[in-house]
Amino acid sequence: MKILLIGSGGREHALAWKISQSPLCTFLFIAPGNPGTAALGTNVNIDPTDFAGIADLCRKEDIGMVVVGPEAPLVLGITDTFRNSDLAHIKVIGPSASASRLEGSKAFAKRFMRKYQVPTAGYLEVTAASVEEGIAFLHQMDPPYVLKADGLAAGKGVLIIPDREEAVTQLRAMLDGMFGTASEKVVIEEFLDGTEFSVFALTDGHTWVLLPEAKDYKRIGEKDTGPNTGGMGAVSPVPFADSAMMAKVTKKIVEPTIRGIEDEGMDYTGFVFFGLISVKGEPYVIEYNCRLGDPETEAILPRLEDDLVSLLLAAADGKLSGLKTTFSPFASATVVMVSGGYPGDYRKGLPVSGIPADGDTLVFHAGTSLSNEQLVTNGGRVLAVTTTDMDFRKAVQRSLETADRITYEGKYYRRDIGNDL
Repeated sequence: MKILLIGSGGREHALAWKISQSPLCTFLFIAPGNPGTAALGTNVNIDPTDFAGIADLCRKEDIGMVVVGPEAPLVLGITDTFRNSDLAHIKVIGPSASASRLEGSKAFAKRFMRKYQVPTAGYLEVTAASVEEGIAFLHQMDPPYVLKADGLAAGKGVLIIPDREEAVTQLRAMLDGMFGTASEKVVIEEFLDGTEFSVFALTDGHTWVLLPEAKDYKRIGEKDTGPNTGGMGAVSPVPFADSAMMAKVTKKIVEPTIRGIEDEGMDYTGFVFFGLISVKGEPYVIEYNCRLGDPETEAILPRLEDDLVSLLLAAADGKLSGLKTTFSPFASATVVMVSGGYPGDYRKGLPVSGIPADGDTLVFHAGTSLSNEQLVTNGGRVLAVTTTDMDFRKAVQRSLETADRITYEGKYYRRDIGNDL
């Protein structure tokens, strides 16, 4: 089967790495891909939201499956484009636009969780017309204050503010366009004090299988300081996500979520990312995503022992029921290398060198490109370095040793990934 993978980041490089190992994949295209994915398949210079261009490629190359990596094409309706065309026979891994509102609208997701009794923080939806109600809600809460842009904001639309007056100021700024149309509506949330982790399911809209869990690190600074980023690293498994915790997650969160997807009649074939927080041993949902996380994908796929394409086919054909997934006992640790200045302004086009050509550490490209055959930086997150080891601390250390050897001007990465576990 010819497979088209959509996206260009570290998540997509990891997916390409895993998909290309399957005997069921006869040829892999990546649109647009990156220099790392080019070694695993054929990159095609098509934007992930150019649905007409993607459809033309599928017709020309007789693509059998499309795997959607990032969220934007899903929210914009790429799955619907296939369903409602002559390409309806192609297996698309990704939910419809309507179902993708679980990620594309924080308010929709909170209403869904409330309806299906999925544990989550208390909240209030606020628009410019109801800003005074929002301010009153803030005055009823204890600090810190959590403000979330309703729409997609590239992982940066969440503010956690210790001061109430500053929270009021930032609420007004968000409603006034701080995150563009994404913050035309803002969700004010109760702050939950606990430890975050991520759980991933693959579903056909009726049943599901779980993938390895992970813990990611979102803040730019060590000891979780500074602004949020798209993710600075991840480890898998998560020591506190033991069998007792995962039983709670399954019963209280995964099962009612998939039941809600089924009851709502959502067209949902693909991944569900559960962004969770453990509060005194009880799991709560912080957010849903409708695709795999980044950089968690780079940490969990090396631990998945099953053929990923076989699992994706089962999901597309509605045959996940009864399947079990198997995970490596080894731990996996990912360290993300970023550009100097990220998540603020940063330079691009800086030469990158020192990436090992072989060895047991994987280097996934997140924001790179080629300039006259020279690998250069092309994004805020540049590389995701992943190592597996029986001890996750050793895995972290080996990833750091590889990151130390890779060079580009202004490189930065956190050295404390996993230190809190």
